Amino acid sequence: MAFDIEMIKKVYRQYDERIAAARQVVNKPLTLAEKILYTHLWAGNATEAYERGASYVDFAPDRVAMQDATAQMALLQFMQAGRPKVAVPSTVHCDHLIQARDGAEQDLTRAKNESSEVFNFLSSVSNKYGIGFWKPGAGIIHQVVLENYAFPGGMMIGTDSHTVNAGGLGMVAIGVGGADACDVMAGLPWELKFPKLIGVKLTGRLSGWVAPKDVILKVAGILTVKGGTGAIVEYFGEGAESLSCTGKGTICNMGAEIGATTSTFGYDASMERYLRSTDRADVADAANAIKQHLTADPEVYADPAQYFDQLIEINLSELEPSLNGPFTPDLYTPVSRMHEEAEKNGWPLKVEWGLIGSCTNSSYEDLSRAASIAKQAIDKGLVTKAEFGINPGSEQVRYTADRDGLLKTFEDLNATIFTNACGPCIGMWDRAGADKQEKNTIVHSFNRNFAKRADGNPNTYAFVTSPEMVAAIAIAGNLGFNPVTDTLTNKNGEQVKLDPPTGDELPSKGFDVEDPGYQAPAADGSSVTVDVSPTSDRLQLLEPFPAWEGTDLIGLKLLIKAKGKCTTDHISMAGPWLKYRGHLDNISNNMLIGAVNFFNDKTDFVKNQLTGEYTAVPATQRNYKAAGIGSIVVGDENYGEGSSREHAAMEPRHLGVRAVLVKSFARIHETNLKKQGMLGLTFDNKDDYDKIQEDDTVDIIGLTEFAPGKPLTIILHHADGTQDSILVNHTYNAQQIEWFKAGGALNIIRANQAK
Repeated sequence: MAFDIEMIKKVYRQYDERIAAARQVVNKPLTLAEKILYTHLWAGNATEAYERGASYVDFAPDRVAMQDATAQMALLQFMQAGRPKVAVPSTVHCDHLIQARDGAEQDLTRAKNESSEVFNFLSSVSNKYGIGFWKPGAGIIHQVVLENYAFPGGMMIGTDSHTVNAGGLGMVAIGVGGADACDVMAGLPWELKFPKLIGVKLTGRLSGWVAPKDVILKVAGILTVKGGTGAIVEYFGEGAESLSCTGKGTICNMGAEIGATTSTFGYDASMERYLRSTDRADVADAANAIKQHLTADPEVYADPAQYFDQLIEINLSELEPSLNGPFTPDLYTPVSRMHEEAEKNGWPLKVEWGLIGSCTNSSYEDLSRAASIAKQAIDKGLVTKAEFGINPGSEQVRYTADRDGLLKTFEDLNATIFTNACGPCIGMWDRAGADKQEKNTIVHSFNRNFAKRADGNPNTYAFVTSPEMVAAIAIAGNLGFNPVTDTLTNKNGEQVKLDPPTGDELPSKGFDVEDPGYQAPAADGSSVTVDVSPTSDRLQLLEPFPAWEGTDLIGLKLLIKAKGKCTTDHISMAGPWLKYRGHLDNISNNMLIGAVNFFNDKTDFVKNQLTGEYTAVPATQRNYKAAGIGSIVVGDENYGEGSSREHAAMEPRHLGVRAVLVKSFARIHETNLKKQGMLGLTFDNKDDYDKIQEDDTVDIIGLTEFAPGKPLTIILHHADGTQDSILVNHTYNAQQIEWFKAGGALNIIRANQAK
């Protein structure tokens, strides 16, 4: 039986009435995304039609999910909210703090020892506040959510950008910062700008070497890393119905890489099969009773151009296997052109590692299809030319795959089976030789491939592809290998060709597991004590950020003018820094160390205006803070792209940065800045970015009349005595302006609770 089945049934009981109310105010047929949004309004039945991309709306999500790296800060904030128990079903999943190195057993044991303080904190705080806790080794958050918690037509938020994975089971699932999660767990509404809608019509069927991963790689190539910003992507058509549920999850998962608010599919037979296979027949039965509401109205899909803000059509029968990268997940290259593109661009053709796993591709179906390639290689006398690693998505997937012989097949091909965790996907990979920073190529089934992300080496060229293509390329050891047309030489000197992959959508003998790794919370956690040592270097209780002074911000120093791509990985790196995710002051020592300084093309090397010397970014900012001087960060397009990590907003706030001024923001990061009481501003004229000089002192004028839709003015005082005045915009609504004035949204929650 499913977790929280009564909550799910309650949501479904509201559907008839709430959709009828929505149809009345919208006065036209509804997309699936609109149905889910309008049935989850905080105020209940819809009384007005919201403007896409403009209206701020309060929603009531059904549940919250948190992974261990982000849960620490989210729950440290929740502890300050004064609530005895979470208001909605919530879970914590320990998947980020396990480093891949030797193999599953050794790596998990080492992680439990090294991070015991954090795991114990998360276990106890979950126990106290009624939160489900998934232990280290239980699996990757999004795979575990898909197997246990996701349900068609539901709404959830999660403190990880790939929360969107649950769209594979027909949810509107959205990545947020910990402050947003804190609000919802405290029983408050969750605010979101009503999204625009992008429709993707899928026709035809996948065949041969083409996998669901190739669908989203193609979409990323079309929309780029910011083309989905502010929008929900809704997939539909006969091609959509032909995909497995976990294949749909893969496509939704990487929607985070196009900046989409989320992605989703309508409820269909593949979702029902998955629900029943994962012991949730009760959810499938409940969904079947209202299935007309769990997809768009027929008129929408009959004439989609009338109902979506943008429409894309993809014929699955015409797709070919592809790889995206390097250094960005939207650089799309069909495998048939990869050899040519690699030679033209100087991408190393020799592949050093092939990695299968991550929240994007670690399902039973993914492993079975990749194992079919591994089995062929063994049978045809081939050996892998590259090293090969596997991260199963959950203990249930791992146990079942082991039972069915899939893991032995990988091991027979000399693969290393890592823990059921994120591992190399998030930089938790102790890769031998990475410190030499040699130019090399890896291929993986992950979602992101930014510089340094997997192994810390800026010269690792990482390419994203499907699990079956990872297996084939790892065997060949050549980035340009095309399994559709090319042959390989086996150990007998014979030319052999790999056949297309085969695999099972779901295990034929059903899923099985001995210990899934779940800890239920205490029925009454009031007597549970959560201790945080004041001398800990891993955990630190939070102090409220100071409120706004009530004046314009005068005399800010330019901390850094970031050049080009500046993701949350650049602002707050993962990898070894994950161990400090619960200690704001310690992790602030990684603030913006990956950002490229416009004025010298170096990282972590900026001019300290107080000393005239060039020092590390965090050290420079700490110097400004000690002197009582605020600062400003300037950035380029899509600033804050990538992970939902709110540390990228909290660290600058903690160290005294007052504003971030950019050409454009990624959605989650902009919201995180607002939640923490920061100013997130955009150039009215993007060319004004060029006016920012290295020794600038900056005034922000107009804050005493800060209002929605009203621009602010920035005065740039240059070192030569001249100045420039530029107009800057913002997207703050009235409530968000109150967050700024109070010093952060949590200060308002705390104040209200004290009344």
